[in-house]
Amino acid sequence: MADPRSDVLQGTLEMLILRLLSAETSHGWGLSFRLRQVSGDVFDVNQGSLYPALQRLLRRDLIRAEWRPSENNRRARYYHLTPAGRRALDSAVADWRRSAGAVERVLRFA
Repeated sequence: MADPRSDVLQGTLEMLILRLLSAETSHGWGLSFRLRQVSGDVFDVNQGSLYPALQRLLRRDLIRAEWRPSENNRRARYYHLTPAGRRALDSAVADWRRSAGAVERVLRFA
């Protein structure tokens, strides 16, 4: 039986992180859990991919981070979206929808 989980499509992880952070501030583990939950257990992002993506978003000022206690009183780094991150998310979603629509049209044609 095929594994129902899949890697996040290349180039979409940062968009998905921005989308999750547009709904709520979260720490890295929370983002990973929420992505798996919202995708219906299809996407399971490992820390080796998640944290480098978060660092890229921080360097581009699309997100900010702060340390604070988590729900279990452990110190965690929480991430939140910046106004530039919101604009980048809107642009990335528009590009994704245009590309996904084009792929769908080609699949229907063939």
